[in-house]
Amino acid sequence: MVPPSLLLSRGVIRLEVMLKLTTAILALAAGVYTYLGVRDLLNGSATTVFFAALIYSVAVSVGIYAFWVFLMQFMPHVVDRAGRALMFGCMLLGSLMIVAMSSWLNASALAGAAAIRQHLAITVQDYTRDLDAANTNAIAAQGLLPDIQIAASRFAKLAEAERTGSLTGTAGSGTVVQLLTQMSSQLDSLAKEVEASGKRVSTLFEEGGKHLAKMRELVSDRGPIGERSDGFATESLALMGVIANLQQTSVAPAVKRAATSLSSSFIAPAASGRSIDLADRQTAVVGKVEGAVAAQAASLAAAADAILDRPKIEPARFQAMSPAEAVLRYAGDFIPSWAGAISIDLMPAVLVLILCVVHAAIRREGLPASHASAMTAAELMAALKMAREVEQASRTMGEPATQGAPDQPAPAAEPAAAADENVTALSSARHVK
Repeated sequence: MVPPSLLLSRGVIRLEVMLKLTTAILALAAGVYTYLGVRDLLNGSATTVFFAALIYSVAVSVGIYAFWVFLMQFMPHVVDRAGRALMFGCMLLGSLMIVAMSSWLNASALAGAAAIRQHLAITVQDYTRDLDAANTNAIAAQGLLPDIQIAASRFAKLAEAERTGSLTGTAGSGTVVQLLTQMSSQLDSLAKEVEASGKRVSTLFEEGGKHLAKMRELVSDRGPIGERSDGFATESLALMGVIANLQQTSVAPAVKRAATSLSSSFIAPAASGRSIDLADRQTAVVGKVEGAVAAQAASLAAAADAILDRPKIEPARFQAMSPAEAVLRYAGDFIPSWAGAISIDLMPAVLVLILCVVHAAIRREGLPASHASAMTAAELMAALKMAREVEQASRTMGEPATQGAPDQPAPAAEPAAAADENVTALSSARHVK
């Protein structure tokens, strides 16, 4: 039965080329993705960027390969605790350096476009929210339109009623009718201004919606992410202008000024009645109209103040990002990509640990890691020479004993031992590399 340690030792020898080939392929893959990641970070002519990225990726591949090969060669054979701890510290430090110089660039190459796309999608959501808020503030003044129209209609009806003498008791178109008609006309003008403002707000909101639709198309498009990002920046700038116009289009300040003007600039006209009694009645009605105008103005001013007190919308400016920056900002959303990028670089660490376990098992079994099947020709010749010297020394020591006792047969143990050594050497020669 072949000892397990011998099987492990033979397995290590058979897999030595496989280990180096695997490490080289992983280092090459890391270099390729590093090239793709670093290319987007460099500026300059196409030739300069190409050679700079190529040289960096080659350096990364060579460094990763050399690092893991060194560990595979030396770490399994360091048996003392202090040396093993230092080797593990070196492996940890090297792994961190590999992540710093390669893995994040690999993640950029694997998920950079997706990260930028997510950045664009989040920005679209922010702009949609800002556009809706600006539109809400702009059309809030439209809620005052019914109140203004009702007030204008009430003053107009009172003017019509006064023409038949309902207020002063005397039919005609005197002071009261003129005052009520004037108030009705002012409120009608304000209502038309509010209504016109609503149409402008609706037009601007439709324009902003078109910009948002174009931005969503750029997010879902499959073209080059750089061109899509540039088009997105153009649309975002136009949308910010629309949002600013919406905030300036709000008619709430105009309503506030009109309401203040109604109450503060109200000048009661002198009674024009032909008799003292009619003049007194006209003066009384004018006082009541003044009170009604003040109450209506206060109501409109309060409603306008509530609209003006709303926070002003400050849309965030779109900030273009490189794939590497986007991957770092949204790292939590691309954990699988980060895991894959790091695994490409750190997979040889598992192979190093496997070698450490296997060599430890070989040492526990008592079989040296290097045995006869791994001997070179020079080592075999040295072993044969040593065997002949041992055999000759044994014969020299046996000759005096034979001369002193000629009647006794020569001992057979030494020749048998020498024969066993020769058999061992011949058996080893069959396994020479």
